[in-house]
Amino acid sequence: MFLILLGAPGAGKGTQAATMAAETGLAHIATGDLFRENIRNETELGKQAKVYVNRGELVPDELTVRMLLDRLERPDCQKGCLLDGFPRTVDQAKALDTALKDRGQAVDNVLYINVGEEEVVARLAGRWTCRQCGAIYHEQHNPPQVKGRCDKCGGELYQRDDDKPETVRNRLAVYNQQTAPLIEHYARAGKLAEVNGEQGAASVGQDLLKAAGL
Repeated sequence: MFLILLGAPGAGKGTQAATMAAETGLAHIATGDLFRENIRNETELGKQAKVYVNRGELVPDELTVRMLLDRLERPDCQKGCLLDGFPRTVDQAKALDTALKDRGQAVDNVLYINVGEEEVVARLAGRWTCRQCGAIYHEQHNPPQVKGRCDKCGGELYQRDDDKPETVRNRLAVYNQQTAPLIEHYARAGKLAEVNGEQGAASVGQDLLKAAGL
């Protein structure tokens, strides 16, 4: 079984994917991890990807799909996999469909964790980091005992640039531009299942398993 997990930054894809993988035996494949592993191990594909990464460019779709197909050959993918972070565009989805078709396989279900923009901003923009020890806090879910100070070392808490509300909104704009057509693509193919991502994590997880037919 091949499942794809879609959702905006902060929708909880990584958390849900890890939980689903543990419960179903499907391999959890995150493309970011795939890049890092190939580059770290200096595989032939990793060397090619590193050239683009070092230039600050996107790794070409063809190269990403080749890495993915190579990963699917491992024993832990015998039952299938759960893709997290790929595809991101319609072109990538088409490339993936073609590659799987050549292997006599296909994407079974695409699970879309739908979280509203304001909720995403609240989740991501509420994060603060300790300058001294790196501990992470959240204004709503894990606030420090003393505002602006780390519970562990007393260090100053600051907000990283990529956690600031304006940066989060920019990330969402890019995501929406890329992913809205992708959601439509899978909906037309009859493979999209939408889950309310603003519930508790356990409820989201149950709905995802039900939507996947597991």
